[in-house]
Amino acid sequence: MPRTIGSGPDDDIFITIVRGFGRARLIREVIRVLDLVPKFGQGTPSLKLLNTILDVLVKEDIDIAREFYRKKMMGSGVKGDDYTYGTLMKGFCLTNRIGDGFKLLQVMKTHNVKVNVVVYNTLIYALCKNGKTGRARSLMNEMEEFSDVTFNILISAYCNDNNLVQALVMMEKCFSYGFVPDVVAVTKVVESLCDKGRISEAVEVLGGVEAKGGTLDVVAYNTLVKGFVKAGKARAAHGFLKQMEMKGCLPNTETYNILISGFCESRMLDSALDMFHEMKRVGLHWNFVTFEALIYGLCSEGRTRDGFKIFELLAGSKEHGGCRINPYNSIIYGLYKENCLEEAVQFLNYMRNLFPRAVDRSSRILGLCQEGKPEDAKAILDNMIQEGSLPSALVYATLIQGFCKGGCVKEAVELMKEMIGRGYFPVASTFNTLISGFCRQGKVGSGLRLMKDLKMRGCLPDSESYGLITNGFCRQGDLQQALTLFMEMVERGIIPDYYTWNGLILATLEGKKSFQENELLQGLIDT
Repeated sequence: MPRTIGSGPDDDIFITIVRGFGRARLIREVIRVLDLVPKFGQGTPSLKLLNTILDVLVKEDIDIAREFYRKKMMGSGVKGDDYTYGTLMKGFCLTNRIGDGFKLLQVMKTHNVKVNVVVYNTLIYALCKNGKTGRARSLMNEMEEFSDVTFNILISAYCNDNNLVQALVMMEKCFSYGFVPDVVAVTKVVESLCDKGRISEAVEVLGGVEAKGGTLDVVAYNTLVKGFVKAGKARAAHGFLKQMEMKGCLPNTETYNILISGFCESRMLDSALDMFHEMKRVGLHWNFVTFEALIYGLCSEGRTRDGFKIFELLAGSKEHGGCRINPYNSIIYGLYKENCLEEAVQFLNYMRNLFPRAVDRSSRILGLCQEGKPEDAKAILDNMIQEGSLPSALVYATLIQGFCKGGCVKEAVELMKEMIGRGYFPVASTFNTLISGFCRQGKVGSGLRLMKDLKMRGCLPDSESYGLITNGFCRQGDLQQALTLFMEMVERGIIPDYYTWNGLILATLEGKKSFQENELLQGLIDT
């Protein structure tokens, strides 16, 4: 034994050494610390030291830790405590060895060791993480006492399993035991309710948690605001914003971004702009999402000039440093919707310095379509998408027209679906080329179905859209269908053009019916 030290190191010194070796990942040295204890006259190692070594080993290798427990602890007659078993259970569960966790649970019961709530919670969490929520619920029935963590784990798990009924039951059980779920579990319940359109119940859940002294944060409130917006109730979401402030929870940038997106989706653009300017007044910074949502909202509803003003603010802000292409594509989309195609091409070229590869490929697509080579252009589009680039509405519209001119209507339809999927809704001049393609192939019914589908999506047909299909039915001799469509056109306030009238008159004459005999047509003429 060294004689230069006045007194031997105590337990805390050994524990510090163990932790130091652990941080250095010197596992063999960690175990060898036990050999130092008797050399300094400390007798047998304390349970505290053994538990510290076990904790270090569990973090490194659960098999080494288990071997240490069996040989160095059980083999020496050391009876572990709550910390010992809790550490081992944590190790088994972190390595997904749930079966070993249950064996450990049985060992504890066999040795008459009371299983505490922490050990149970660890195993319950592992079960839930592996999708075995039912087994976790059964294990809960074995527990003599619970903690708020027990309920938080199961509430979140049921929400993840899309089992909202059981999540709500577990929440009520939590309240009945005098606990209040934490904000993470509550937020998951609110999100699940909102996803199912049960907004009023989500409001009640937040109110109930607050009434019982629970703590809510801005994330929980934002989840509810998002639920209102998703249900098309942007105005109600805005009202809830004021309630947040009254309860002492200040909205953040994400709150305003959700509301701006909601107002844009509801076509309440002035309200979206009000929210945008309010952010500055209350001291919140606009981020890229703010600009992106508002620019797209304005441009998609025909207010491209306003969208461009917001775009200029983005260009002059620090958010522009890592700018993505979406706001630029939104400006192009707005110009496309206003039929300002030359301006759209000019703006595309303006983007060249920031997005040279995307602009170069887009320009090649436009050029190839003009040359009558839509297949080659489509190959470039596919490469763009594979590499993560986002094509503009102008690119899609040009490709659709290119395929239609070549009689490839099927390919054009697929492109239009892709275009709509990216949030770009075609204008009449684009989908009229598709309708014309169907009619040329004698598929007038397909053209009519396309127009009806696009109307449901908010796309507005014009006189040419109706005229193409009306004339198509006339050529097929289906005068009644043509007249029905003609009536719909007039009722919508769309003025028929010369070709539509001419087609109807010729069809009537070919059918050997006078205008006087056709009451529907005669009524329209008189009108």
